[in-house]
Amino acid sequence: MPRLISTLPLVALLSLGTALHAQEETGGNAAAETATEEQPAAETATDQGTAAEDAEGTADDGEETTDEGEEEAGSDDEALDMGRQQQDPTYIKEQYGDWQLKCFRSEAEEDPCQMYQLLTEEAGNPVAEFSLFRLAEGAQAVAGATIVVPLGTLLTEELRISVDGGRAKTYTYSFCSMVGCFARIGLTQEDINSFKAGGVANLQIVPAQAPDQTVNIRASLDGFTAAFDNVTVVQN
Repeated sequence: MPRLISTLPLVALLSLGTALHAQEETGGNAAAETATEEQPAAETATDQGTAAEDAEGTADDGEETTDEGEEEAGSDDEALDMGRQQQDPTYIKEQYGDWQLKCFRSEAEEDPCQMYQLLTEEAGNPVAEFSLFRLAEGAQAVAGATIVVPLGTLLTEELRISVDGGRAKTYTYSFCSMVGCFARIGLTQEDINSFKAGGVANLQIVPAQAPDQTVNIRASLDGFTAAFDNVTVVQN
């Protein structure tokens, strides 16, 4: 910070008389008066110098206070939570043909995984989802699947699934959400064998606005066997 500079006033000049005696008297008196006047002037200069030093000291104290404030602000940052990048709860572990092994992050030793395929129509737009998981032995169903179809599907007309043009099986819809309508189905060992041996599974739905028509959605079975063998077995 620049130092403060104080300017002192000049002392008034004394007048000279025309006579020598007058000059001496005037000079003597003037000298006395000058000495008298110079003393408070010196005191004034001293006071102003002290004030300047005090001002500099105050300014320096202000700088120190500012520095301390900045240090305190910096230390406050350490107490702030700066956030963390949120991870996607799911990730693709493997790709088997047209099927993905989609896993869910967990604290378990091994993340649970299911096989997944996004189904598209002829133009390539996604229209449905097909996910499948294995079930523990001992039940009629050896696997479970969740199929999501578009909103606007006529729910009274059940979902139909067939493999390679074979005999179709029908399944009821469980519920609908903002995502779509869900069918939660059980698959027997015979169904799984049919999927493993087949090339294409055909899903058929009926639009609510056109109940006299059907929409066919193809699910590729390429890679089904490898994906099924690596999917997680759900115990409960």
